[in-house]
Amino acid sequence: MVQPLLRLHVRTAAIPRPTRENRMKDAHNKAAEHHETAAKSHRAAAEAHGKNDHAKGKEHATQAQQHAQNANEHSKTANTKSEQQK
Repeated sequence: MVQPLLRLHVRTAAIPRPTRENRMKDAHNKAAEHHETAAKSHRAAAEAHGKNDHAKGKEHATQAQQHAQNANEHSKTANTKSEQQK
């Protein structure tokens, strides 16, 4: 008696698939993550420079620049996906 009920649930179980809207949100979230990482690196660079550790400050500034470039690329991709969805 339990088996038919189980079969019913197995047959009707939906498999979640990413929608176009979810992929677009993922693209925007990825861009936001890179922007946040760039900001953290900029703060770390400023803190290091404030402590006269210029080598470490330059290292953090270089990382911040790379994260900012990645954020820019992901933002462009996300915006393109948004425009295509309209």
